[in-house]
Amino acid sequence: MMASPDPLLQQPESKTLEFKRDLSSPRHVVKTLVAFANSAGGRLILGVSDDRQVIGVADPLDEEERICNLIADSITPRLVPNVELVSQGERTILVVEVFPSNSRPHYVKHQGPDEGVYVRLGSSNRQAGPDLIAELRRSAQGVVFDEQPMPELSVDDLDLEAAQALFGDRRQLDGKALTTLKLVRREQNRLVPTHGGVLLFGKDREQYFPDAWVQCGRFQGIDKVHIFDQVEIHDHLPQMVDAIEFFLKKHAFKSAQFGAMRREDVWSIPLTILREAIVNALVHSDYSQRGTPIRIAFFDDRIDIESPGLLLPGMTVEDMKSGVSRIRNPVIARVFRELGMIEQWGSGIRRIFDQAATQGLPEPIITEIATGVRLSIFLSLTQSLDATKGTHVSEVSPDNDDHLRLESRLESRLESKLAARVVTLLAEHESGKAGLARSLGHRTVSGELHKQIRRLMELGMIEMTLPDTPTSRMQRYRLTDRGQSTIVALLKKPQD
Repeated sequence: MMASPDPLLQQPESKTLEFKRDLSSPRHVVKTLVAFANSAGGRLILGVSDDRQVIGVADPLDEEERICNLIADSITPRLVPNVELVSQGERTILVVEVFPSNSRPHYVKHQGPDEGVYVRLGSSNRQAGPDLIAELRRSAQGVVFDEQPMPELSVDDLDLEAAQALFGDRRQLDGKALTTLKLVRREQNRLVPTHGGVLLFGKDREQYFPDAWVQCGRFQGIDKVHIFDQVEIHDHLPQMVDAIEFFLKKHAFKSAQFGAMRREDVWSIPLTILREAIVNALVHSDYSQRGTPIRIAFFDDRIDIESPGLLLPGMTVEDMKSGVSRIRNPVIARVFRELGMIEQWGSGIRRIFDQAATQGLPEPIITEIATGVRLSIFLSLTQSLDATKGTHVSEVSPDNDDHLRLESRLESRLESKLAARVVTLLAEHESGKAGLARSLGHRTVSGELHKQIRRLMELGMIEMTLPDTPTSRMQRYRLTDRGQSTIVALLKKPQD
């Protein structure tokens, strides 16, 4: 017996959940069920209005028979979901539960196998193209793309000198090692490269995989309207990690921070998290898809890493966040692991979230987009570019004497010691109200703290990190460009 769907009615529509009033739009219902079967499964609930009120179905038994007939007549290969009537007070709703299918790709019969395949993208359905249909078929058959041979090539098409230089003393890349790593495989009594081998070390990789490169950009602001700098990276995949990191460092900065005993320089961006995310993108991108490379976008408040390829069938964003993982490219993953670039298979995303929490950063966001998956990693403080000079206008971590002088000057300007303390605390790192209260030595968030935070926002000195959801429990505050510029000016001001 299916569990009562009461909790589901409180959830938003998603990759695995959709609500409908009735069967007045049968074509859309069929597309949704096909998309569920080809993706991660899901539940379609009939008898719920757009404002999430239970209105029920008029003739439950008739509707149950109708949807079963609709599924049988409209979907190929045959799909057998769990269909159940569930009472909700005096009303009855119809719940259709679809499980991830090993017979994928399913398709809408009247559209045919080339036009009728759909997958789930967030809370919507997306028509699958030839590359994605082939990926669905391979995954159902247990065939791995990067293990497949390229019989038109030979071992000479691999840059084994560069590969050996990377492996060093770890492993001698003779024929046996190359076969064990599945960089090559035997076809018709000769060794030929695999897709993974060419992706990793192909001498002319982009002739066969034209989108297997990385595009990096530094943008002014928090969108892609104004680009300040960009670079294309075409190195061998393992070498891309350092090249991407070099670009990010180029547009980051170091600042001095003081621990209990000593001063140390730290980067303004979370390099350990970003390195993990970069490796994850290189290992899990779908290189069989055409149309877009991996993209790294550095904004004032975050860094977005977009990798081509939708989530593998059966996977959801929630699965990724909880640590569930499936390796899309085991050949690439194994080489990265042997090179010491992966600590443990399948643990990358969970580690990224754990490290962000440890460092006090906002939780990263994973989003399925039209071309694949985007991972957004937020910075501790806004790091903007001076549009006229191309220089960083960023937070300042003054030494102890400067800190006292800065706080005194802020107090004079803001006419509030508490406001000055808030600004100096946010100059070190963004924080929520509770965190500010703790740093101030207060047990709770006082009315005066609420007042000064509101006043500083009105003055344009600080801003919310989540302005669209002001009451979010994840809400934090950070200095604005004006706030940062004020600190810089006050520190440069000669001593009285």
